[in-house]
Amino acid sequence: MKRILFIVLAFLPLLSFAQLVQPVRWTGEEIGDSVRLKAMVEPGWHMSIIEMGDFMFTQEFKDSFEMTVAKTELTPIRFNACNDNMCTAPEVWEFKRVEDASLQDGDNSPSGDRSLWLIFLLGFLGGLLAIFTPCVWPIIPMTVSFFLKKGGGRKDAILYGISIIVLYVGLGLLVTLLFGASALNDLSTNAIVNIFFFLLLVVFALSFFGLFEITLPDSWSTALDNKARSTGGFLSILLMAFTLVIVSFSCTGPIIGTLLVEAAGRSLLAPTIGMLGFAIALAMPFSLFAMFPQWLKTAPKSGDWMTSFKVVLAFLELALSLKFLSVADLAYGWGILPRWLFIAIWIVCFLGIGIYLLWNIWKVSITRKIIRAIVIIPSLAFAFYLAPGLRGAPVKAISAFAPPMPIEGREVFANYEEGLSYARQTGKPVIVDFTGYGCVNCRKMEAYVLDDDTVKARLQNYVFIQLFVDDKRDGIGDMNSKIQREQFGANAQPFFVQLDSYGHQIAEPMVFTTDPQTFLNWLQY
Repeated sequence: MKRILFIVLAFLPLLSFAQLVQPVRWTGEEIGDSVRLKAMVEPGWHMSIIEMGDFMFTQEFKDSFEMTVAKTELTPIRFNACNDNMCTAPEVWEFKRVEDASLQDGDNSPSGDRSLWLIFLLGFLGGLLAIFTPCVWPIIPMTVSFFLKKGGGRKDAILYGISIIVLYVGLGLLVTLLFGASALNDLSTNAIVNIFFFLLLVVFALSFFGLFEITLPDSWSTALDNKARSTGGFLSILLMAFTLVIVSFSCTGPIIGTLLVEAAGRSLLAPTIGMLGFAIALAMPFSLFAMFPQWLKTAPKSGDWMTSFKVVLAFLELALSLKFLSVADLAYGWGILPRWLFIAIWIVCFLGIGIYLLWNIWKVSITRKIIRAIVIIPSLAFAFYLAPGLRGAPVKAISAFAPPMPIEGREVFANYEEGLSYARQTGKPVIVDFTGYGCVNCRKMEAYVLDDDTVKARLQNYVFIQLFVDDKRDGIGDMNSKIQREQFGANAQPFFVQLDSYGHQIAEPMVFTTDPQTFLNWLQY
């Protein structure tokens, strides 16, 4: 049985925005009229308190910090933390009183839970899509055959699902322990890695168009399957789950790899959370088919629909592959993929989906006509929506993937010192935009906020400095990243700083938002 190498990266938005970790946890305990404050710092990190009422600190705290203050002196604490590789952005912890309890730990990152939920949902979506891929779908009869011969029931089916989840989550834990969050996040924005993913997606797309097939050796899965059938008890179920992982890896491997790289840049828990979502989605149908084998009769067999499914995804993969090529192109300054060409290829891909599904549509059944129409209409509509982008329209729907739009109507400095020098000469305040070519949220913020007419008018009052932290030319990116870390204590993008004409910070930094009014309220001039 041939297993076609498959990937569904087109359905996993690649969020390169780096969510900062939280190496410092605060607690507070009321003792009479005083409060005992304590901060626990994770190993390998050190914390600096920037501001706490009348208390100012310059020393570093490596393991913990503790002090007692009067309740009347309680104020928010502004701090940051650093390790050998990066520094967190300055954060503020406020003391909160709760009924019949002492002071509780605040939430230093309100977006952290949302980020983990997003990773879980992306993993879950990837797992659902993996079920319908050419190398996973045929495993369903194998699963049913195994459990019919084994004579197992509901208990064995549940154990089978749990085994699948444990194997995939174990992979997420292993990657986290081996590499850590920051190392994998570096990979997600590395130009060479992006070139590799671009070529990988192009190869997969060509295989889906029917030019060739890529298969895993049948002996791998056959040996594991035979071993599972000859073994009894829970071990046989675990081996069957492992067989599923091996057999389906030609489809799930690329999805898992991309998910782990994207998730690991967010927090230490994110890879495990992402794999949990993926594993649950993939395990559910196999557990159900193992529990109720008669459902297999209602499942559609692989056929023409699978071929159509592969061709549609091939077009999507070609479109999404340009995201990776664009990051490398921009980072190295090759200039081979300008914005207009990027949009033109996307138009061709979505027109291709519509035309392919329209071809011979009158020969298929009514049900398939309806299914095709559901895909044809939005595909053609999206292609027409993108067309104005060839003339410079923002086409915000693809702002997260396309190369950045040029900043028009004002001078933009790409060098920090040159921008500050110009600000001193003109007496204007400064906006510093720390961004990245591989930063999806940076593109979204540019399209939804910086391109807003009111925002553009207000920014005329500023000297605008745009620093790309992943620019690979002559160490420019490393220098810009060092400025962000050492002068502003942050390593995430997008990250905006307001300075006066002498380079002094005049407001708290601004991070990601798609609301122009929020950005306008932040501006001081």
